[in-house]
Amino acid sequence: MIGAESSAVEIAAAVAGGQVSALEVVRAALDRIDRVDGKLNCFTAITRERALTEAAAVDAKRALLLKNSGTAKTGETLPPLAGVPYAVKNLFDVQGLTTLAGSKINRGLPPARQDAVLVARMRAAGAVLLGALNMDEYAYGFTTENTHYGPAHNPHDPSRTAGGSSGGSAAAVAAGLAPIALGSDTNGSIRVPSSLCGVFGLKPTYGRLSRRGSYPFVASLDHLGPFARSASDLAAAYDALQFADADDPAYSAPAIEPALPGLRAGIAGLRIAVAAGYFEENAEPVALEAVASVARALGAGRRIDIPETARARAAAFVITASEGGNLHLPDLKARAHDFDPLTRERFLAGALTPAAWYLQAQRFRSWYRAQVLELFRDCDVLLAAATPRHATRIGQGTMTIAGEEVPTRPGMGLLTQPISFIGLPVVVVPLHRAGRMPIGVQIIAAPWKEALVLRVAALLEKEGVASAPVASPLPSSSASLRAH
Repeated sequence: MIGAESSAVEIAAAVAGGQVSALEVVRAALDRIDRVDGKLNCFTAITRERALTEAAAVDAKRALLLKNSGTAKTGETLPPLAGVPYAVKNLFDVQGLTTLAGSKINRGLPPARQDAVLVARMRAAGAVLLGALNMDEYAYGFTTENTHYGPAHNPHDPSRTAGGSSGGSAAAVAAGLAPIALGSDTNGSIRVPSSLCGVFGLKPTYGRLSRRGSYPFVASLDHLGPFARSASDLAAAYDALQFADADDPAYSAPAIEPALPGLRAGIAGLRIAVAAGYFEENAEPVALEAVASVARALGAGRRIDIPETARARAAAFVITASEGGNLHLPDLKARAHDFDPLTRERFLAGALTPAAWYLQAQRFRSWYRAQVLELFRDCDVLLAAATPRHATRIGQGTMTIAGEEVPTRPGMGLLTQPISFIGLPVVVVPLHRAGRMPIGVQIIAAPWKEALVLRVAALLEKEGVASAPVASPLPSSSASLRAH
């Protein structure tokens, strides 16, 4: 039976086989959103009419194929994600919707005239768009505590944050509102909410997936990618999204390499190590336990210390603030009062950053990338915690990491920023333990090795180490899941 816990792969197979219609699947998803999202605040817009129209088109396509099954057209099939509901972070252009990017200022923009490339790719694959999802303003944050649209709540405990900046995307998948969602990752905005909401998330190699039609944050760091509740769904979404797009200046991927067919391959011969040093020093015991569980399952006994990682995070901050501040400088001058105060202060600081600092940060970035790529000469996969700890409570301004009190918003990105800084592909695998909030582990590889990290994630799921069960949102006063 198809329901909230069904995977995208299961839904697509059931629709193709006629066990359920796409309209039935989508109506059920819209009904669940109506019943559940009031507790979570994942969606900022629901594209109900479009969803029903797209679902009806899938059913009409299937009926036509069935009618022609005895003709020369035999062998033609439905697209791979036919009838699968999904949603997107509200920085993706969706035809007819204003691209908010989590801001108040963007409300005055005209509706998008066409879909973003990745939205168009999902539609071509037969997936059905349910709506746009909540996020941190202009993607600058790690908690999705949005001043203008309210916070996205964690489905495992709605008193806690969903992470950010793609918090609405991760929370929607975790709550079974959609089996797939799309988000963006500049410094960790896919990986942090994946970890805190307990779902799978993929940050591809920088330049692998087209960013055309998405609202920018930091051009030299922005990535787009999917969330899902299984490795196979994540791979299926990734395969649908791959597209050689010469019009995106960041696009530089080699030939498209499908990931889904190779998920069943084993890991024999893979050289897997744990990222030590900085990545262990900035993680709480619960995060270190999660990494140790994954390492044991994969037989990874080696530890590698990546040099100068703290400096890499500092350089990422300089680049982020500088490019972000420059992008928003006209509005900072004319409409400063319409920004979230914390976002505004960081953008203003970035706009005032000396050019010499920015240039030195980019020089260091090249050096650091070379050092890390050298490590992959005798290592295939690195493991690291995705977040320093579990989700904090909404409104919690600080948290303690390694005995030091740090601001929550930037602190959640301690372990993700150094990796996106050099554009490596990463899958976050979620670990769930009874009585605790979920937490994730990063599976990291050399550039263009998305299929490899997805294969490792699939093995961890098969072995029962990683999983992403649908969360039933609890009353906001609940304290049944511990954060430590």
